[in-house]
Amino acid sequence: MKALKSLADDQVIEKGMHALHRVLGPAGTRRFITLTRPVREDSVSRHQKWQKTLKKDEFFDKVFGSDTK
Repeated sequence: MKALKSLADDQVIEKGMHALHRVLGPAGTRRFITLTRPVREDSVSRHQKWQKTLKKDEFFDKVFGSDTK
């Protein structure tokens, strides 16, 4: 089995940029790099929204089985 060699960060960036450029071309590479990512929602807010959609009895049945009544 061949040992894996870890690349330095600058090498990973260089190889990644070359791969992007080869596949997407210069305009696509520029577009990919400048894409904005959606803002991550706070985990507490996300959990509270999820809880509001729950139906308690259905949830308990799924988690603990239907013989909880």
